[in-house]
Amino acid sequence: MFYVRRFTLVCFWLFVSLCALKAMAAEPLEPGDRAAVRLVIEKQLAAFADDDAERAFSFASPKIQEMFVTARNFLDMVRIAYPVVYRPSSLSFQVPYLQGDEVWQIVEMRDARGTDWTALYTLLRPSDGLWRINGCVLRRGLGKAA
Repeated sequence: MFYVRRFTLVCFWLFVSLCALKAMAAEPLEPGDRAAVRLVIEKQLAAFADDDAERAFSFASPKIQEMFVTARNFLDMVRIAYPVVYRPSSLSFQVPYLQGDEVWQIVEMRDARGTDWTALYTLLRPSDGLWRINGCVLRRGLGKAA
């Protein structure tokens, strides 16, 4: 058990360190784009909270929409595989960065049980000019909140 916990801790810090190193090499976004990126994520989270599959799906990139085909498939996947994203109890947005043609947005989240999570969202701006969520990777935090 000790080795599993230690391995998990090492993996978490490796993930955070990698994100920090990549962010240092990336360019910060302009204030207007920062606000737009945050708003897209907040709107998708609000759609999840309302169980509005169509609205949540509308904030996904064309690649994600093609992968899941229907809004219901997408919502079901998030509900099952990403429960903290489906129903976060708290959020804290970090500064987003432009990495090539995508934006990286780290969001600290807490689930209903009080466990902390780090979500790394990637967003793209397709030809319509609006930011769309292209993926989300989660890493469990170090423990529960006090």
